[in-house]
Amino acid sequence: MKELKNIKNILFDLDGVLYQDLEAVFGQVSKKMTKYISNKLNLSLEKAKELQTNYFHKYNTSLNGLMIHHDIKPEDFLKYVHDIDLSFMKKDLVLRNELENLNIKKFIFTNGSKEHAKNITKHLGINDLFDGLFDIVDAEFSPKPTAKAFDLMIKKFKINPKETLYIEDIAKNLSIGKERGAITAWLINDEYWGKKESDKEFIDYKIENLSLFLKEIRLLQNS
Repeated sequence: MKELKNIKNILFDLDGVLYQDLEAVFGQVSKKMTKYISNKLNLSLEKAKELQTNYFHKYNTSLNGLMIHHDIKPEDFLKYVHDIDLSFMKKDLVLRNELENLNIKKFIFTNGSKEHAKNITKHLGINDLFDGLFDIVDAEFSPKPTAKAFDLMIKKFKINPKETLYIEDIAKNLSIGKERGAITAWLINDEYWGKKESDKEFIDYKIENLSLFLKEIRLLQNS
């Protein structure tokens, strides 16, 4: 882990990284996506779900496919699908402590919306601990893992990828980070879409617990 001693920035994906209960959040988001597509395209819920899944696999986000093929207004879509109930989510005091005591710049890099990211981090009790947030609007609706999204993010945050650790739960999203010189870490999970390409050489670290990994970095940097 020697190379982590001198990193100056950490890029965090949001969903599946800063919290792990994806089903509780994305179960709601997915249902709202299906309903939105059904209403907008006049499809049955079954057909809408099928289209939603196909677009996700083909275009990295369902929204991207909807914009390409159906001229869907992204702002309306994002506002609708991220209007969910997060009352179940508890503050993560362990994660807060590690983020707070890590003397490194911290950024969120997500394919979701800013409002969704702010909502999640507020419920986790960590919303005041990040130096920047880059969402799908900032990416001009070009989702991870496109080079365009990564390069726009680097430009916005004014950071050097070679001084940066990039943490994701979707393994393939790390490929562009590695190309640009970042150190990459995959948060191990059993989701089909998350673990796809997790055996590739562009992944430097495979981690099971984010807070413990951040603690290891903190201890390393303080040694």
